[in-house]
Amino acid sequence: MAPVEPVKLGAPVLWATIVLPTLIALVFHVLGLRSPRAVRALAYLSALILVTPTFLILYYLGYKRQLRGIVDPLSLDLSAYNIGYVGLAVDGLSAPVVAGISIVTALVAVYSVKYMEHRVEELHTHGVRVPGLLSYFILYNAFSSSMLGMAYSTNLVGFFVFLELSLITSFLLIAFYGYGDRLRIALMYFIWTHVGGALFLAGILYYGVNVGSFDILSVTSLDYNRAMAIRVEGLAVLAPLFIIVGLLVKMAVFGVHMWLPYAHAEAPTPISALLSPNLIGIAGYALARFSPTMFPQFIEGIRDVLVFLAFITIVYGGLVALRENDFKRFLAYSSISQMGYLLLGIATLTSFGVAGAMLHYLAHAIGKAVLFMVAGVFIVEVGGLRNMALMGGFARVYPTISALSLLGFMHLVGMPPSLGMWSEILILLGLIESYNPASASTLLAIAVIVVAAFMVTASYSFIAMRRIFFGQPRQPSRPAVVEVMDEFKIAILVIAFSGVLAFLAVDLILEPLRLSVIRLLELLGGVG
Repeated sequence: MAPVEPVKLGAPVLWATIVLPTLIALVFHVLGLRSPRAVRALAYLSALILVTPTFLILYYLGYKRQLRGIVDPLSLDLSAYNIGYVGLAVDGLSAPVVAGISIVTALVAVYSVKYMEHRVEELHTHGVRVPGLLSYFILYNAFSSSMLGMAYSTNLVGFFVFLELSLITSFLLIAFYGYGDRLRIALMYFIWTHVGGALFLAGILYYGVNVGSFDILSVTSLDYNRAMAIRVEGLAVLAPLFIIVGLLVKMAVFGVHMWLPYAHAEAPTPISALLSPNLIGIAGYALARFSPTMFPQFIEGIRDVLVFLAFITIVYGGLVALRENDFKRFLAYSSISQMGYLLLGIATLTSFGVAGAMLHYLAHAIGKAVLFMVAGVFIVEVGGLRNMALMGGFARVYPTISALSLLGFMHLVGMPPSLGMWSEILILLGLIESYNPASASTLLAIAVIVVAAFMVTASYSFIAMRRIFFGQPRQPSRPAVVEVMDEFKIAILVIAFSGVLAFLAVDLILEPLRLSVIRLLELLGGVG
């Protein structure tokens, strides 16, 4: 395929979406703008900046059909130090990831105002002094921007810097504003994810030192350097192993998942809505982006292992979710299960599968953000209620929230009109294409495994929907509530319907995504 010449933006807009949210929050802090009106203005201003990447994608890759991607004009030339060019860009492969982060972080910023007012007041009531809402938004905006930075990055060093920033800021958010034994849980989260980051760092250092650069994409052409794959033999085997294991820890797949249910369930709910859909999925994006570039033969050689691990993760996470009563822990285990779908698509090493995995990132980001935000509605408005065994009948008092929750679950299950339908179809097509079953027995085995995975997902989703919203209320002393559509809930509404719009306009995302995936898989020598 001919070298790619992307659209170069006229101003450093991508850098602005990373720097400005945190900078503006710091300005509010320095000026002492702490009134409720000022905090709400900060939330809306942050949301406006964070949603900008989605509009860029819709305009350039969608409306203008600039399928080659967009590049920020500002890059840092560190080639004299064998680091390469630290630049930012969005192409078809990263577009669903950038859109997922952008949409969710923008709307959760608005959602955060009411939720965090409640949480800070709750902590103060219990005699715990914590930083106020301005400090929360400084950390929140830095966390959100760091995830955008990872999705934009064309260089491994830049990616790692943003990865560490996301770890530090999310750790502080859990430690300051979380639930339960939040300091212990934040420390456990920090250690596990830092181990994953350290393994990833060790792998990329070996890679960068041996090839003389940490660039993955050219900042001028957005093309891959086909001569940059390392020879995986002897000690060099450790480099891809460290990178892959580090990313699998970040994804919380089966075997290295133990930290996730604690951290994601006990984080403040707006942060849970970012951790489970967005942060852990970025590791899957990194696995898809980096592996064919850095060690194509190695990743192809362990494909069967990754596919098996993906199925185990789907089923295990789903079965544990089925027995959970705590709504947020239930959602945390379902996130583990959903990471199995992401890993499955990537592991097929086919254009269908990898494209499906990236679409599933966006579908999961939307669906799971909706569900975590719904959990937050109950925490704020129904006396901190999280136990699904004490729920039931909420469809009568929360009809809109009930409908939005159904949309959220449909994104996980893959039912129309949710984007999850397209992502799961593509992942399944990728699995069939990857193994190309020539016998009836092989096809039957694949069918049985896939049906089992899909049934587990449907079971935990719709059983939870029934337990929460239908039947009779199971808590006689439950506070009387009335659904009022304030900005707190409108934010959930907008996220939910963005998934429906993505379902209807999937071609705007799919065409540039397909072209990027084809270019990526050419590095595997024709696989896919």
